[in-house]
Amino acid sequence: MAPFSMKYNLDTFRGDFFGGVTSMVVALPVSLGFGIASGMGAAAGLYGAIAVGFFASVFGGTRSQISGPTAPMTVAMSVIVTSHASTITEALAIVVLAGLLQILLGISRIGRLVVYTPYVVVSGFMSGIGFIVILMQSLPLFGASSATGGPMGAARALPEAVNSINGNAFVIGLITLAVGFLWPKRFSRFAPGPLVALITGTMLGILWFTEAPVIGPIPVGLPTMQFALPSIGFVLYSLKPAIILALLGSVDSLLTSLVADSLTGKRHNPDKELIGQGIGNMAAGFIGALPGAGATVFTHLFFCVCPCLLIS
Repeated sequence: MAPFSMKYNLDTFRGDFFGGVTSMVVALPVSLGFGIASGMGAAAGLYGAIAVGFFASVFGGTRSQISGPTAPMTVAMSVIVTSHASTITEALAIVVLAGLLQILLGISRIGRLVVYTPYVVVSGFMSGIGFIVILMQSLPLFGASSATGGPMGAARALPEAVNSINGNAFVIGLITLAVGFLWPKRFSRFAPGPLVALITGTMLGILWFTEAPVIGPIPVGLPTMQFALPSIGFVLYSLKPAIILALLGSVDSLLTSLVADSLTGKRHNPDKELIGQGIGNMAAGFIGALPGAGATVFTHLFFCVCPCLLIS
């Protein structure tokens, strides 16, 4: 793999462009799915990818990081929507507060303390998140709708989903998984495995297995302001979930920044990164979008397409 270079020319821009396009194509259906899984709707996932991706890139401190809705943030929001907010407006207020807390963490220069986090804590946390994501996505694999109530709701709905399995959806899901896992690494630079898997699964659903459930129409148009000023009482009540969301997004982003550093050979600015992520999540809360963080998968995918990253 070519080393990170500070030279920028037409070839580098071409790589950046196609890397961005590839990441966008992969991120679009994933973001829509995250929006649905969170209970906020597909549009929230799409707008979250736009808001967090743009503002975190402009104001953040990691040159080659791509941000947007992530699995840990989706799981956290599904719990907030079902357990800590009676309306979507209240959930959005928690998102805005979490973004503000992230900005304060960055201003307080706390971001650099992430280097002292024991690896076993991070490993256990991410393993737990991975298990939750698999559990929640097992329902769509069998052709069932995403369940309300977060991970426990998905666990309760799983037996019924297995009994009433949609064969079309199950076959598409298995083939998509197989393509994503088995795609040869030597071809990944030209056609990343996740992108090939998404295209393969989509074409199977369009041409042959037409009875599989679909995401539905993609939201169009610009988002509108959906934030309403909460009461002092609700702000105090929402501090706990907002702190959890802010810490989760911060750890998720800074871990992705470390991954980006290992790929580029550069060092990120953790405090600036937290400020950028906070601005992105505040913007997401204002327009009714799903909050996000640095996305390891998309960042790594971008670098695989173009190792000479200067713009993201």
